[in-house]
Amino acid sequence: MSDAPQPDVSVVIAAYNAADTIQRAILSAAAQHDVTVEIIVVDDCSTDDTRHIVSSMGEADVHLVALDHNRGPGGARNAGFAIARGRWIAVLDSDDTMRPERLRRLIGVAERQDAAVAVDNLDVLHLDGRVERMFPHDLLARTPVLTLSNFIDSNRIFRSTHNFGYMKPVFRRAFLEGNTLSFDEDLRIGEDYLLLASALASDGTCVVVPDAGYSYHIRDTSISRVLHLHHVEAMLAGDRRFLARFVLKGADASAQRRRTRNLEETRSFLALIHHLKNRSFGPALRVALVDPVALRHLRMPLAARWRRLMAASSHRKTAAPRAAPSPSTAQDLPLKNKG
Repeated sequence: MSDAPQPDVSVVIAAYNAADTIQRAILSAAAQHDVTVEIIVVDDCSTDDTRHIVSSMGEADVHLVALDHNRGPGGARNAGFAIARGRWIAVLDSDDTMRPERLRRLIGVAERQDAAVAVDNLDVLHLDGRVERMFPHDLLARTPVLTLSNFIDSNRIFRSTHNFGYMKPVFRRAFLEGNTLSFDEDLRIGEDYLLLASALASDGTCVVVPDAGYSYHIRDTSISRVLHLHHVEAMLAGDRRFLARFVLKGADASAQRRRTRNLEETRSFLALIHHLKNRSFGPALRVALVDPVALRHLRMPLAARWRRLMAASSHRKTAAPRAAPSPSTAQDLPLKNKG
């Protein structure tokens, strides 16, 4: 790899039991127009044929990294980042695809504005053939640059507005390396959020392209991760590590306080639901007394609240639950299992 000309972009794909979709993802990365691409597939100890499928494709610019132990999505991506040679690094989920013009467009906008990061809109592809745009074009057109406070504010559970955490950034590799930025490997949910937040906190400019170049595929054959109490605890711990490194001020600090409080409320709500399901009314009462806001979440019909929190009904990556908000709010999309 070291003797070849430097590619424009390294596309890093973390794969875990992705035999049924990995070829489609790789081909979409290989089909990018007017940019040179290397594709790094990091297999996170899959138990299916993922490795065999990748190695048998015969694509010259596809490099397979087979991990010897499961490191989770953040760790798998970090392994890919460590050997990436491109001027830019793009993350692609193993069950998603990109439009052929995506990387050229994102890099072009970012380089004209000397930005460190670029993000764009997403299309959500449903099982029944429907395609929905995740964010309204006008919303992103009014947000040419993503600020840290705006990004933090959008990443709150139960929030009905748009969650920018679903965006798939393209990073300038020299910026990541110069600021020693990587995925937090202690997080299995929320690792994407923390890396982009860290890039923004490192004074990286993030440009926003309102057109959709990334396709988020919903399918019913992959197990999705359900948000549990320990996930929220891990997210709070990850935020504490983030705050230990970056000193936030002004609007950024205010947004972080709102996010922290939101995660604490979510933790209380999950604990309350756990106790109520187990008919542990004493512990449930103690949670309610310590954090009365948890009770307020029960005003929404419990099933709807539970669906929104869990993000995928019946523990599967399926279309948005019935009566759920449109994907334009990016609240009810499934949490993908990448490792």
